[in-house]
Amino acid sequence: MKFHGKYIFPSLFFIALVAVSVIFYPFKTPDHQESTEIIDNEEIFPESINHLLTNNNSDIPETAKLDRKIEQFLKTWRIKGASIAILKDEKLIYAKGYGWADEERGVRTDVKHIFRIASVSKLITAATVMKLIEQGKLSLSSRVFGSDGVLNSKDFSDIRDQRIKNITVENLLRHQAGFTRRYGDPMFSTLEISKKLGIDSVPSKEQIISFAITKKLGYNPGSGTKYSNLGYLILSEIIEKVTGQSYEQYIKDSILNPAGCFDIHLAKNSYEERYPNEVKYYEPDDQELVESFDGSGRMVHRCYGGSNIEGLYGAGGWVASPTELLKFVASIDNHPNVKDILTPESIETMVSSGPGKLPIGWAKTYKDGDWVRTGTLSGTSAMLRHQTDGYTWVFITNTSSWKGSDFSKMIDRFFKKEIKQVSFWPERDLFELAKSIAGQK
Repeated sequence: MKFHGKYIFPSLFFIALVAVSVIFYPFKTPDHQESTEIIDNEEIFPESINHLLTNNNSDIPETAKLDRKIEQFLKTWRIKGASIAILKDEKLIYAKGYGWADEERGVRTDVKHIFRIASVSKLITAATVMKLIEQGKLSLSSRVFGSDGVLNSKDFSDIRDQRIKNITVENLLRHQAGFTRRYGDPMFSTLEISKKLGIDSVPSKEQIISFAITKKLGYNPGSGTKYSNLGYLILSEIIEKVTGQSYEQYIKDSILNPAGCFDIHLAKNSYEERYPNEVKYYEPDDQELVESFDGSGRMVHRCYGGSNIEGLYGAGGWVASPTELLKFVASIDNHPNVKDILTPESIETMVSSGPGKLPIGWAKTYKDGDWVRTGTLSGTSAMLRHQTDGYTWVFITNTSSWKGSDFSKMIDRFFKKEIKQVSFWPERDLFELAKSIAGQK
């Protein structure tokens, strides 16, 4: 497969771009419903970078070899479609889609397409909590449950293990709250929870949390580390309680829009409910059907009904394009070229880690300064790496691999090598190009 298109950046334009100060375009925050246009039955967000750029903007001679390598990578791992975006010193130097966004409809993947980002969503949730801490509405040491806790309502009063009252906001952020998978992951056990609660509907966020705190913790809060999706669901509830707004709306208004991101949303469960520019998700050919999460008894593909994706919230529920996701990351990386939405102290707290202490939002932070966040769901794999050499990149697929969560290691290994193999990256900033395009409309 080969993408066609001509390189549209003459040398004079490059010189002009270099002369422009590197700032993000100060997009205006729109009312989502009123500012939306419908063009060819597709919902367009005019201020969104991913709708202002196309594959053609990165169809350049310098990366022809990289294109071929990516296409071969997709073929080797039987991935239908994928998208990548690369920053260098907070400038967007490359953004491109590969393969099929929706093979059955004949839609090729382009920069505009958005994907489920799975646990990369935790980075958005964590940044939001840190912002609330900066505003004095929370603290890392805030208790979560009990009479003096943030979630002190009657809905969360049936606490069987009194150690739960010692859980702090930081415990949740760092996966140290004491929750384990002894009873399974409640985020992916909606059928079992509904049966145990005696309800004939999908359990709500509040019901899942209420159910979870009737169980015994696996260890004392703060004394160990066990990765927990539940912890980030509870953080989603905390955000709603503290702000008085829905989790999604508050984050859009107070975190994403100020960072210049307008086409990032909470995911939907079914193919029919997908966003107009959202990819279709695929599974390995031998993947068996599973019972639908909604209790209907239907047998479905795991990526479309096997789990309640909408119910993941801050643990794994967002959809985004690589370009806007990188714009968000550039706003929380403590580098000078792009204005951050968090203070240097908050950013340093997020990336701090050590033995038995995970970073906040990020999956791993290394001594050499690299930060990593991965995400895996049936139908998608996402890999985000912030590197000390100035490169930050994200690669997202619309097909899951038989290797499951380990597939992110394959992505990481591939791109760490191949990005360095590009001998020359043109001096440009596609964020500035998007600004120019938007100004012409």
